[in-house]
Amino acid sequence: MSLLEIKNITKSFGDTQVLRGIGFNMEKGEVIAVIGSSGSGKTTLLRCINFLEQPDGGTITVNGREIYSAEKKKLYSDAEIRTNRLNFGLVFQSFNLFPQYNVLKNITLAPELMRLKGVSSGAEKKKIRRQISNEALSLLQTVGLSEKAQSYPCELSGGQQQRVAIARALAMNPEILCFDEPTSALDPELTGEVLRAIKSLKTQGRTMIVVTHEMDFARNVADRIIYMADGVIEETGTPEQVFSAPRSEKTRAFLSKPAL
Repeated sequence: MSLLEIKNITKSFGDTQVLRGIGFNMEKGEVIAVIGSSGSGKTTLLRCINFLEQPDGGTITVNGREIYSAEKKKLYSDAEIRTNRLNFGLVFQSFNLFPQYNVLKNITLAPELMRLKGVSSGAEKKKIRRQISNEALSLLQTVGLSEKAQSYPCELSGGQQQRVAIARALAMNPEILCFDEPTSALDPELTGEVLRAIKSLKTQGRTMIVVTHEMDFARNVADRIIYMADGVIEETGTPEQVFSAPRSEKTRAFLSKPAL
C-alpha cells in the first residue's frame, strides 16, 4: 500500500485551469522531485496537497485513508482540514519564521499549541514543554544549528533561516515533508547548505516532495522525477530515465534550456 495516493486532482482560479487531473502514488521513504517551468502548476499542486488550497476535483489518500475528496469538500469542518494537514509539513520559499521569537520558540510554538491543548496540570504542562524543547534541540542538531537556539531570525543568514524552517516543519512529525523551491530566495553560496540538509533527511528515511529548479540536486537525490507542464504530469520516471532519455518533446526542450 502506498503512503500517498493522489488521484485526478484539478484546480482552477477563475477561468484559468492550473491543474488538469494530476495523479501519482508515493511510497514511504521515497523522495520525489517536481520540476517544470514557472506556471506549470508545481506550487499549486503542493498547496493542494497541504490543504492551503482545496482542489476542485480528485482525492488524496494517506496510509490507505482518504483524507480529502472534492465531492465531499463542503462536508469537511475547519478542524478536520487542520487535522488532515498534519500529515504534511511544508517548507516555503521565504522561510516565514516569526521574527519576534527566537529559533527555539519558532520550532516549539506549534507542537506546544497542539500537545498542551486540554492539559490543566501545571506539572504536566512543564513536562510536555521540556519534552518538546528537547525534541526541538535534537532537530536543530539534525540541521546543523545547535548553537543558534537562542538566536533570532534577523541574526541568521538566509540559509540558516531556511534550515530552521525545515526543523520547524519536522517538529510536527509529518508523514510527508514538502518543499516549495526551498533555495529560490537564497544567494547561490547559501543554496548548498540547505540542499545538504535536505539530502541528510533522505539518509534518515524521510518521505519528501521537493519542488525545485536545482537540476543537479533532483538528479542526485530524488528517487523519482515528476516533470509538470501546462498543469499535467508530462513525464515521470527515475532521474536516469528523465534526464538521460526523456520521452516527451516538452521534457527534452525544458532540460535543454541553459541554467539561469
